[in-house]
Amino acid sequence: MESKVLIYGKDGCPYTDQARSAYGNRAVYVDVKKDASGLQEMLRLSGGKRQVPVIVEGEKVTVGYGGT
Repeated sequence: MESKVLIYGKDGCPYTDQARSAYGNRAVYVDVKKDASGLQEMLRLSGGKRQVPVIVEGEKVTVGYGGT
């Protein structure tokens, strides 16, 4: 069974859109423009970086998206 992936991003961001398409149903999407607690969690996970998307796969945190 594949593990769930969290994608912190924002609507209209092409990199967020690409990540969401690539991960499909495996991903849970958090829109950081609409979810203040999601934004705070994203900043904690990314070390304060305000770059989207932030992709969380288990213990692995990736800031930005360049393809899978």
